[in-house]
Amino acid sequence: MNNQKQQKPTLSGQRFKTRKRDEKERFDPTQFQDCIIQGLTETGTDLEAVAKFLDASGAKLDYRRYAETLFDILVAGGMLAPGGTLADDMMRTDVCVFAAQEDLETMQAFAQLLLFLKGFSESERNKLAMLTGVLLANGTLNASILNSLYNENLVKEGVSAAFAVKLFKSWINEKDINAVAASLRKVSMDNRLMELFPANKQSVEHFTKYFTEAGLKELSEYVRNQQTIGARKELQKELQEQMSRGDPFKDIILYVKEEMKKNNIPEPVVIGIVWSSVMSTVEWNKKEELVAEQAIKHLKQYSPLLAAFTTQGQSELTLLLKIQEYCYDNIHFMKAFQKIVVLFYKAEVLSEEPILKWYKDAHVAKGKSVFLEQMKKFVEWLKNAEEESESEAEEGD
Repeated sequence: MNNQKQQKPTLSGQRFKTRKRDEKERFDPTQFQDCIIQGLTETGTDLEAVAKFLDASGAKLDYRRYAETLFDILVAGGMLAPGGTLADDMMRTDVCVFAAQEDLETMQAFAQLLLFLKGFSESERNKLAMLTGVLLANGTLNASILNSLYNENLVKEGVSAAFAVKLFKSWINEKDINAVAASLRKVSMDNRLMELFPANKQSVEHFTKYFTEAGLKELSEYVRNQQTIGARKELQKELQEQMSRGDPFKDIILYVKEEMKKNNIPEPVVIGIVWSSVMSTVEWNKKEELVAEQAIKHLKQYSPLLAAFTTQGQSELTLLLKIQEYCYDNIHFMKAFQKIVVLFYKAEVLSEEPILKWYKDAHVAKGKSVFLEQMKKFVEWLKNAEEESESEAEEGD
C-alpha cells in the first residue's frame, strides 16, 4: 500500500472566475468617462436625449462612486487634471456647460440636467440645493428647473423632498414666500408641490407635517391654502353644474356639506360660493325696472338652498356684503338691494341682528350711501319690532 499522499490534479493555463461578492471592483474613472462620453457622442447636443441617456445609464454605471468625474464631464467636457485644466490625453465632449451657447436659456437647461445626478452624496446634494435656491432668488434660474424634482425614481427614494427642503429654505431666506409663490405660479408649479412625494403620501397633511418639521412652516401654509383654493373652485364648478341640471336642493345641500367637512371649508366661505353660483345660473334682464322683479322671483326659488348655509351670524353678514358688492358691480341691480334683503329676511335666510350690524358699521364702501338710504325705513321697522318684542317679554315676566 502506497502511503504517499496522492497528488491532486492541477489545471495549468486556466483562470477561475471569482465569485462576484468576493470581487472588489477596481476604481477606474477613465473607463467610466469613456462610457459617458461615448453615450454623449451618440446623443449629440439634444439635452432631452442627454437626460434620457443619463437616466438609463444610471442603472449600469455607478454615479455615486464617480460623481466627481460625471460632474467634470458635464461642466468642463472631461476629467480635470490637477490644477483644474483638461488633460490633453483624455477624451472630451462638447456636450458640456463650457462648450454650450452663452445664453440664459441654454444655461437653465444645463442646470436642470445637473440638478439630479444620483451620484451626488447627501452633502453634495444639499450644497447644490442651497445654491439652486440662491440662483432662483436672484433670477439667474427660472423656476421651471424644478421639473427635475419630479423624476419618478428620485421621488420614490425621497431624494426630491429632501432636496426641496434645502432649496426652499435657501430661496425663502433670500426672498419671502410671496415672491417664491409668484415664481411658482409663472411656471404653473404652484399646485404641483405635493408631487414631491410618492402617490400614497400626496396629501396636505403629510406635506404640512414634513415641511413644518423641516422648518418651512410658511411653505406648508402656502400649500394648504392652495389646496383650499382648489377645493373651493371645484366646489363652485360642481355646484353650478348641479343647479343647471336642476338637482333637488336636498341633494345639493348634502353634497356641499360633505365637501365642507372633507376640505375644512367654513360656512361663511361656502355662502359666498353658493350666492355666486345662484347668481350665475340665470341671464339677467338688462332693463333696470324689470331686473328687480326677475331677481326676486329667482332668489325666492333658491332661498331654501341659501338658508341651509346661513346658520351663523358671520355667514349672514358675509351674504349681506356679497349682495351689496353684486348690486354695486352690476348697475341694473342698484335699486334691487333692499328688495333682496327684505326677501331673505322673510324667507329666514337673514335675521335682524346681522342686518342691523351691517347697517350700523359692517357695510363696505361700494354704493354705501345709496344702499343705506334704501335700507333706512326697513331698519327703522326692525328696530321698532325689536323694541316691541322686548317690551312684550318684560310684560310677560
